[in-house]
Amino acid sequence: MTNVVRRAVIASLLPLFAAGASWAQTTRIVVAASPVPHAEILEFVKPKLAKQGVQLEVKVFNDYIQPNLQVDQKHLDANYFQHVPYLDTFNKGNGTKLSVVGQPVHIEPLGAYSTKLKKLADLPEGAVVAIPNDPTNGGRALLLLAAQGLIQLKDTNNILATAKDVTANPKKLKFRELEAATLPRVLPQVDLALINSNFALAAKLSPTQDALFAEKVSPYANVVVARTENKDNPALVKLVNELRSAETRQFIQQKYKGAVVPAN
Repeated sequence: MTNVVRRAVIASLLPLFAAGASWAQTTRIVVAASPVPHAEILEFVKPKLAKQGVQLEVKVFNDYIQPNLQVDQKHLDANYFQHVPYLDTFNKGNGTKLSVVGQPVHIEPLGAYSTKLKKLADLPEGAVVAIPNDPTNGGRALLLLAAQGLIQLKDTNNILATAKDVTANPKKLKFRELEAATLPRVLPQVDLALINSNFALAAKLSPTQDALFAEKVSPYANVVVARTENKDNPALVKLVNELRSAETRQFIQQKYKGAVVPAN
């Protein structure tokens, strides 16, 4: 083979080597998410991450337990569905060591919905009110009811409040504590249900349009969570940066129209 031919062959192979190098540098991450809005937001940033060498795979879950357990057991790299008070309570109750990656991404106002009532003033005495049965979101629901003057609590700052902490209940409300994901389905069976926005949106309910009342400013920002030893993973840091980017903020504002709000 002459030097000229040899150089031509090498030149023709360079693009393949370059492509191979690029492929080798791609990092794959698998992230658990609730269907709405978390998985939708992740799908929005997926092509942007691909350009940065991060291949994102989204695994959708309809509960609040498995996403954390799957991450802890190293079946998944991270999850995106929860706020920090829930994470703290989960870690304490399950012995897990999961941590927040970067800064918060978005906020979902908790809302009160009804298929039987047109306005809050119509809530009858002895009404059945469904609330989430997990500690933090159940307490969050009671705090929202207290803010509306429907009940009184021992401590209006206790996110872990339960029905046992109700000190005054003038309408004699009856509380049903149910798994958060089931609340939209039981809505016709109760007078009022306090529903997290991700499950409300999945059921075509909007806290800005359909709720009788909702959190005006929620401190419960949703975050990306990983195992503590993996929270500084460069691929996960890139993910959070994209989730907090100006372009993603605009996507959230336009798509969810106040039902989901970008975090500061």
